[in-house]
Amino acid sequence: MRSRLLSGLCLAIFLTFFSSLPAVSEELNQFANLQGEIDIAGGTAHIPVMKDAARKIMTQYPHINITVAGGGSGVGIQKVGEGLVGIGNAGRPVSSKELSQYPQMISFPFAVDGVAPIVNPVNKIDNLSSAQIKDIFSGGISNWKDVGGDDAAIHIYSRDEASGTRSVFWKKCLSRGDIVESANIVPSNGAMKIAVSRDHYALGYMSIGHLDETVKAVVLDNVAPTQENAINGLYPVIRKLFMNTNGAPKPLVNAFINYISGADGAASITSHGYIPLK
Repeated sequence: MRSRLLSGLCLAIFLTFFSSLPAVSEELNQFANLQGEIDIAGGTAHIPVMKDAARKIMTQYPHINITVAGGGSGVGIQKVGEGLVGIGNAGRPVSSKELSQYPQMISFPFAVDGVAPIVNPVNKIDNLSSAQIKDIFSGGISNWKDVGGDDAAIHIYSRDEASGTRSVFWKKCLSRGDIVESANIVPSNGAMKIAVSRDHYALGYMSIGHLDETVKAVVLDNVAPTQENAINGLYPVIRKLFMNTNGAPKPLVNAFINYISGADGAASITSHGYIPLK
């Protein structure tokens, strides 16, 4: 009798324990019979979403290893094209020159992101026109007092030419205009946020998905740079985020791309301030 009671108690504890475990999502189930490694590099706007996915996948399936690094869109495309990584992230489409180098490249868009001009939170400037921003970045305006701010030099921060964030800002906000040679060049969205947060007279730009209280997004032509305005078409400085592979993705990489594009990925994309593509 006692042994039957103990057996019943053990069974009850066993069932209670396993019923309390979170259910594995359908998207995660696709990794159950897969193993191996995925190296990811490229656009820095992608990193929060990629790291979320990697953490959830590796927690459920420890035999899978996923690494996520930045470097910029150009680096991501080059590395995946040369077979150095399984996925090359980019915040812009692959260029015709890059396609001629890597003709097997396949792009998988998964989200929409906006790019916002930003200043330090203590700067009293809240609104600039696109014409004013073009003049500032080209050197035509060099003092904040000329746009309603303090009598202080404007410190311009930009990204290098491999950056997808720079590409969309340069094309859609600066109309492909000049950027002064004296601009401070930073390597990522995260570095841009830190630099502007430490410089009271900075003007830079960054992914809307990376914005927080340490910097202030500038209203552009009386339109706030928010994802809501990006969705409804009011805010124009937007771009798609892409995952790129060198040819058809192998099963593990394909599963990762499907995961980012599924319900779990959409929830992560939204939580980080981006717009999931359907």
